[in-house]
Amino acid sequence: MGTHVCRKQMVQWMWRWRVCPVAVSRGQMPFCTTQQEPHQVNPSRTSQVTHRPVTHLTLCSLLEMGFSETQAEEMHEGATKSRGKHIPSVLTALFILGLNPSSILKIMQKCPEVYSLKGADLQQRVNHLRKMGLVEGDASFLVVWGSLQRMISHYPKVMVLPIKRVNMVSRLLREKCLFTVQQVTDILRESPEVLEEDLAQLEYKFQYAYFRMGVRQAEMVKAKLFRLSLSELRCRHCFLERRGLYQTPDKKGQTLVANPPLKDVLCVSEETYLTQVAMATVEEFHVFHKLMAREQEEEGREDEYSSDEDEELGEDKYNDDDDGQHRRKHLWNTGYKKGRK
Repeated sequence: MGTHVCRKQMVQWMWRWRVCPVAVSRGQMPFCTTQQEPHQVNPSRTSQVTHRPVTHLTLCSLLEMGFSETQAEEMHEGATKSRGKHIPSVLTALFILGLNPSSILKIMQKCPEVYSLKGADLQQRVNHLRKMGLVEGDASFLVVWGSLQRMISHYPKVMVLPIKRVNMVSRLLREKCLFTVQQVTDILRESPEVLEEDLAQLEYKFQYAYFRMGVRQAEMVKAKLFRLSLSELRCRHCFLERRGLYQTPDKKGQTLVANPPLKDVLCVSEETYLTQVAMATVEEFHVFHKLMAREQEEEGREDEYSSDEDEELGEDKYNDDDDGQHRRKHLWNTGYKKGRK
């Protein structure tokens, strides 16, 4: 269903004052709570009864919006469980955005919290995403979705996240990771999961790719870096490094080996990565994966131990030579801020 058709139907539904006369002879839930029993209908009062506005969600109103009977029943069940008071306005906002009934149902299945939203709050979040450069496509004649529709359909939780959280992630990517405004928009479109990621871990992932792997921002965006977890990123990179297939560039950006592009390391399946990039077997990679997990666990215990030790010794002891050696060793192990000068 195109955007134009969806909007037209929603406007008609919102402004239509009528009663849906659906029979209840089958013993099922009536499609409309405004329904009158046949023996109660008074012809002289028909004009008074049939001009009541639809203010809550019913099976009848869902069918009028374009949902199939099965979809309408599932939507109605979810709405009843959530006890949302503003579901009609939420559905109106989603239809106006250009989403069809099937897509809206999938959104509700992925993120039932949307049932509890207010239409005004949802519209405010959508407007904020538009200001960040995420725009919707026009599906009036062709089934073409813009970045905004794709993002909401793929990651509907963006509609329930506070605007403050979205701004925090955006500011971190721009100010600390030095991505351009357009690059931040691309990251949010392709990897909206970053909005829930721990900010320290998010920055560390960037630092690892930038200083440890020698990758610049444009290549990170192209390779969809933030779709992968930090552990998976480190594992794929270190496996290549220890096989002599990857080398950290020097200050001039030069290496003794030809490093594969980041997209060939991250944007491929494990099978393609092993056969075309790492030139290794699945068994070798899985063994290495276990060893990496053990190394990271040991590093975590060392960091925890050193942190407890620092607290016991006090701030004066924190700056002595031995502790300085430990901190330099920690930075060498992680690659964080390596070669920043």
